[in-house]
Amino acid sequence: MAKSPALDTLIELAQTRTDDAAKRLGMLCTQGVQVEAKLQLLLQYRDDYCDRFHVSMRQGLTASDWRNYQEFIDKLDAAITQQREVLASAQQRVAAGKIAWQSAKRTFNSYDTLAQRQARAELLRTTKREQRETDEHTGNVAARQNPSR
Repeated sequence: MAKSPALDTLIELAQTRTDDAAKRLGMLCTQGVQVEAKLQLLLQYRDDYCDRFHVSMRQGLTASDWRNYQEFIDKLDAAITQQREVLASAQQRVAAGKIAWQSAKRTFNSYDTLAQRQARAELLRTTKREQRETDEHTGNVAARQNPSR
């Protein structure tokens, strides 16, 4: 009994789903890295801007300059908060993508294991049949060589 076409189809579909899930996970990971890089850039920019603000304070600031610095820092803080939320969402999508890929991979592995078992069973049946045929042939040859039996 050869491997069934239905099992071949299931394996191909599972492989396609696994490949698609892996591609999606890769895309999600890339997006997550980009989102995190943007957050780090915002944090660095905020630190730099605060440093400039402190230098300007030591040199003396007008009330309007002080207010402008504070408003801009507040806007940076809001952008950082928003980017952290985007990062958390991206991390959740990566986690979900990883679970989807693992599930697809498990399904593929299950079908592949079944196909391997079928192939081993077929090989065993073939080997036994060939051994039986060899034994019969050997017996027939021996019987012909020793007609007294």
